[in-house]
Amino acid sequence: ASMRKIIMHRTGGPEVLELIEAPAPQAAPGHVVVEAEAIGVGWPDILIRRGIYRWMPPLPTSPGSDLAGHVIDVGEGVDSALIGSPVLVTARELPVRGGCYAEQIAVPVDALFRLPTHVALDAAVCLPNYQVAWNLLHEAPRGQPVQSVFIRGIAGGVGSALAQLAKSAGMKVFGSVSSEQKAAFAHQIGADHTINYTTENVADRVLALTGGQGVDLAVDHIGGPDLPDLLRMLGRWGLLVSYNASGGMPEKNLLAALRENGVRCPAVRIFEMHVYDDDRVNRRRTMQSVIDLLASGEIKPMISDRLELADAGRAHAMVEAGHGLGKVVLMPSLDRGKA
Repeated sequence: ASMRKIIMHRTGGPEVLELIEAPAPQAAPGHVVVEAEAIGVGWPDILIRRGIYRWMPPLPTSPGSDLAGHVIDVGEGVDSALIGSPVLVTARELPVRGGCYAEQIAVPVDALFRLPTHVALDAAVCLPNYQVAWNLLHEAPRGQPVQSVFIRGIAGGVGSALAQLAKSAGMKVFGSVSSEQKAAFAHQIGADHTINYTTENVADRVLALTGGQGVDLAVDHIGGPDLPDLLRMLGRWGLLVSYNASGGMPEKNLLAALRENGVRCPAVRIFEMHVYDDDRVNRRRTMQSVIDLLASGEIKPMISDRLELADAGRAHAMVEAGHGLGKVVLMPSLDRGKA
């Protein structure tokens, strides 16, 4: 039997992603085969495709990191009652990153996250973003209470997850956007205030909106030359958590900027999911937290586009352009529907 998957033999632009027919995977002992219904498209996939991911899988590879579907086969030693179960697969639980742009995948049974049967699988495949957001809001502050949060790029994949989780936790939510459309979207998912960073000074505006008090937490994935300016919006004992630096490093001395704001005792923390690489128990706990919130209807992942598996290259281009509101998802059944 065969299946379709996206493969890359070399790194580069979206054109390196090829759709191929490959042998269907077999379930080795302790493994299961999952048939994909929804596959998430995100930045780790793009970094793998460009060849600059720090945890680069060996080539040729399929760059996907997250997949939701049903168990269709089990290997020796695995309970056959699992067959038919809805599950989430994330490469964070696998020995090698990538591998998920495929109609079927074989994975160790203990890597799976079981899903409640009423959960939509295209929503479930967004949960790895929510897991990062959960960590930023609930783990990175290390127990310090957070009543207000500023989210840079609140309309993006992790940004929108942050907005919903912060709202669900009763926090006051501030976010930066680049357009009216993104502002409207942010308010729809829980933002109390949005600031258009193309026309306003974000830190000044947050301070004005909070009556000079600032926010308890600011989360940022861009970094960049003006990162130290965000420190001004922090309240007393406030924390800035940086979870990526797509815009590069600050030009100003960060310690000097912290000292300038020293009267409020600000802090900066770097967060990476890789803190859990040798802490499987807590990595799984944080994912289970967001699975439970999805199951109870407390969060509603926003999907901007559902594309065919064959359109993986176009999906990458869309994510890279940053126009989408919410998550881009590949749905292999869309292609199958045509056949």
